[in-house]
Amino acid sequence: MLRYSTVLAGIASLVMISAALGQPDAAADYPKHPVKIVVSVPAGGGVDAVTRIFAAALQERLGQPFVIENRGGGGGNIGAETVYTADPDGYTLLASQPAPITSNVALYKKLNFDPTALEPVAIMSKFPNVLLVRQDFPAQTVQEFIAYAKANPGKVTYGSQGPGTTSHLTAELFTKMTGTKMLHVPYRGTDFIFMELASAFKLHEGGKARILATATEQRLGMLPGVPTLIEVGLPGFVSDTWNAISAPPKTPTPIIAKLNRAINAVIEEPATKARFRQLNILPGGGTPEDLAKLKRIETERWSKVIHEAGIEAE
Repeated sequence: MLRYSTVLAGIASLVMISAALGQPDAAADYPKHPVKIVVSVPAGGGVDAVTRIFAAALQERLGQPFVIENRGGGGGNIGAETVYTADPDGYTLLASQPAPITSNVALYKKLNFDPTALEPVAIMSKFPNVLLVRQDFPAQTVQEFIAYAKANPGKVTYGSQGPGTTSHLTAELFTKMTGTKMLHVPYRGTDFIFMELASAFKLHEGGKARILATATEQRLGMLPGVPTLIEVGLPGFVSDTWNAISAPPKTPTPIIAKLNRAINAVIEEPATKARFRQLNILPGGGTPEDLAKLKRIETERWSKVIHEAGIEAE
C-alpha cells in the first residue's frame, strides 16, 4: 500500500507539472492592442508630464500605443476608482500621485475603491520636497526660521496645493516636529511652502524665493550648499511626491512583471535620464514589492498626521 500510494503521488505531481507547463504565459503576447493609462490629474500636472514620457517610451519598447486619459478630480480618487473597476487584463492602468493610493483613505470619509487592492506595478519618478520661503523672509537658516515662527505664533503663513496634499501634510508634520504654530492658507500662503524641487528650483535659481532645506535623506547634487532637514535636527524628515503605475485588482502577475521590467528599462534609457535632469526629477524604479512597501509606509505615516491634525478633504 505504501509503495502504491507513493506511485500515485508521483503521477499526481507529474500531472500538475505538465498542466503548469502547458499553461500559456499571460504576458507572452502582451500587449496585443493599445493600453490605456488613466492619469489621476488634469493634463499638464506633474503626474501627467511624467506619464507622457513613459507612455511614449513604452510604446516603442512594447510595440503598442499607451494612450493617456486624464481623469482628474477628488484628489485623484476619480482616476483611481476608474482603474479599480476596470477589467484586470493589463489594458487599463493608473498613473497617480501618492494621495489616491495612500493618504486619501484617511482624508476622505468614504472611498468607492480599496487602495490596498490596486496592484502595484512600479514607481516612475520622485519629486523631492523642499522648504521654500519668500525672498525677503527674515530667516536665513532653518534654525532662524523655527525661532521666528516660535516668536510669532500663528502669524507665519504657509501655502499648499490644497488640504490633504503632500505639501500640506509635510508642513503639518514640520509644525508638529518643531513645536511651532503656523497658519495654513491653501493655494495662497505668503511666507513659505513645502514645494516639489522641480518647481522650487526655478524660483530659487531665479532669485524669486529661497530654499532653506531639503526634505531628503542626503543633500542634493544640484543644491550642495543646502542642508537636509535631518541635518538641522529633524530626524527622519523625508518627504517627496512620487508618481507610480498601478493596475486593477487581480491583474495577472506575469503582466505586472512585464510592465515592471519595461518601466525600469525606460528609466535606464539615456533619453529618459536626460529629460529627468532637465526637469529636476529623480528616477523611480524598483520592484512591485518596493512600491507595495512604500504604499504601506506612506499610508501609515500620513494617516497619523491627518488624524492628529484633524484634516479633512474639501
